Amino acid sequence: MSSSELISSAIIAQRPIVSPHDFNPIEDSVVHMSRVSLRRGQNLLLDDISWHVQEGERWIVMGPNGAGKSTLINLAAARSHPTTGNVAILGEVLGAVDVFDLRPAIGLSSTLLAEQLPGNETIRDLVVTAAYGVTGRWREEYEPEDLQRADQLLARWGIAGYSDRRFRTLSEGERKRALIARAMMTDPELLILDEPGAGMDLAGRETLVRSLKQLAADTYAPTPILVTHHVEEIPPNFTHAMLLREGRIVSAGPIDTALTEETLSEAFRLPLKVTRNAEGRFTAFART
Repeated sequence: MSSSELISSAIIAQRPIVSPHDFNPIEDSVVHMSRVSLRRGQNLLLDDISWHVQEGERWIVMGPNGAGKSTLINLAAARSHPTTGNVAILGEVLGAVDVFDLRPAIGLSSTLLAEQLPGNETIRDLVVTAAYGVTGRWREEYEPEDLQRADQLLARWGIAGYSDRRFRTLSEGERKRALIARAMMTDPELLILDEPGAGMDLAGRETLVRSLKQLAADTYAPTPILVTHHVEEIPPNFTHAMLLREGRIVSAGPIDTALTEETLSEAFRLPLKVTRNAEGRFTAFART
């Protein structure tokens, strides 16, 4: 173990331990992380993360490869637990709640989930099975209301005409929209989208950004957390941003102050020129 890892381990060991049963999350918080660190073997993936997501906020999470974004999102989605510190999701504290009762309130779209879904599943079945937390329809029966909601979500995300298509036959952009429709099937309170624009062409990306802009403007929509590598994928109407590097927070807060040339350059260790147009869209280029 290197000297820096020894120092980090010592710091973690000295932090006061608060039992999950004694942790009091901030009132009305959607996500509340307090002094969270997560270690896998010798690797410190997250280091002293404190993060509050309140109702009505729309968050972007950015950072370079290996920054800890997926690890952070797995905590927020109740798919893992911290090594130290506490995490509360929708007022429920990890370690003091049955996560299987909590997860239906969290919509998740990610590449890892896509890999677990049967490629021969029809898109309609892909969406409706989320109502019961299963991947792959077998002999179970669904209520007419479930099927109607699945159809409404497919229409909302522009793929109503693909309901009988097989998942494996869709383009990357169509798959991502199907996954978002699936994530919203349970009418969640929290919606986590892990790199929904990855692998899309320009038309697919712009269609997605337009749809997410509309979602963020909807006051009845679940609180969204969008993970991306690219500022061009940030939809208008998103209000807050977090930048990560090497498992630590570079900046977090309102998007105008958390996502700037200075913070992005620090996060990606590259001098950047960042602009934002009148519609709220970002662009970034390396300074020459």
